[in-house]
Amino acid sequence: MSDELILEIVTPEKMAFTGGIEEVTIPGTEGEFGVLRGHEAFLTSVDIGELNFTKDGKKTYYAINTGYAEVTAHKVTVLIETAERSDSIDKDRAQRAKENAEARLAQVAKDDFEFERNRLALIRAITRIRVAEK
Repeated sequence: MSDELILEIVTPEKMAFTGGIEEVTIPGTEGEFGVLRGHEAFLTSVDIGELNFTKDGKKTYYAINTGYAEVTAHKVTVLIETAERSDSIDKDRAQRAKENAEARLAQVAKDDFEFERNRLALIRAITRIRVAEK
């Protein structure tokens, strides 16, 4: 157990995951990064994307929203808006959200405030679909 890295995935509603893992990969706003036990400590922002970790040689996938990650030599804490494990994502619902976001994007100009909101909704839906397929 001393070789494990502790991972906590925390949303405003719940502790989505806590436990010992071997490694984690997180979508940072400056690019994807991986963490193993003994990593240098740092704090960074997290982007919409796929978080995955390995435990007992098996990968687990989450679709996550924006937030922050704190990394220490023995622990990674990810504080994010939402986290959905791949096997709990409703792929049909995500597909409908994707189609709705695409339709809304087609109706607004790029300089409209709603454009960015719809663009982010589309990215979240695509991420959820991709993660649900894993």
